[in-house]
Amino acid sequence: MIDYNSYLIGIRLKIIYFSIAAIFLFAVSYMFYRNVLFSAVMCPLGILYLKYKRKQIISARRYELNLQFKDLLASLSSSLSAGRALENAFENALEDLHVLYPSGEAYIIKETEVILHKLSYNITVEEALRELAERSDIDDIINFSDVITICKRTGGNLIDAIKNSAAIISDKIEMKQEIETILSSRKLEQKILNVMPIGMVFILSVTASDYIEPVFTTSQGRTAMTVCLLMLMAAFFLSSKIMNIKM
Repeated sequence: MIDYNSYLIGIRLKIIYFSIAAIFLFAVSYMFYRNVLFSAVMCPLGILYLKYKRKQIISARRYELNLQFKDLLASLSSSLSAGRALENAFENALEDLHVLYPSGEAYIIKETEVILHKLSYNITVEEALRELAERSDIDDIINFSDVITICKRTGGNLIDAIKNSAAIISDKIEMKQEIETILSSRKLEQKILNVMPIGMVFILSVTASDYIEPVFTTSQGRTAMTVCLLMLMAAFFLSSKIMNIKM
């Protein structure tokens, strides 16, 4: 079973990611300081990129599962409206999901198969969903699991509760998709703006090397470049935080 709050990067990918980060750090450091030794010393900091990439992959997996969960809810709601029992609704949902994701590699297909496997061993639906909610740590799945648990304990109208909560959660997920679509162009602009200062330094170095030479050879120039580099790093982290909208 997948733990969506952790991810182990393979050795091959670690080497690739570290190499990319090290090359980038060397190039940027050399561009700002024109010192090979200093640029080489900066390369080991590329290991920090592995941590950033790991968080990025975890976030992407959880986002993908969240979107796919909407399809599961839609299928469950449809099956319950047709009069099927909740357990049977999951079997029908698995068939629908295979149609939507023919490769069979979608996270939600694997999780639905896990739920059905647990049901075959007489584990209750609420326990199976609670376990998925704990592994995914996704609010929508946690809320749906809570609805199932409360209805089972209190004897409430399970079908209506599931249909209503499924509709609410689906609307919330669709809103997330719309926000992500709106932000996609802004994220591209953010990346361009983050790279532009580095590009300008490169262009000036190529086209006006004599003009920009004092920046690399004087203490005042190196201090100014250090301040600029720190400001670029701060801008990158700040813009990333702004774009990371959580609902």
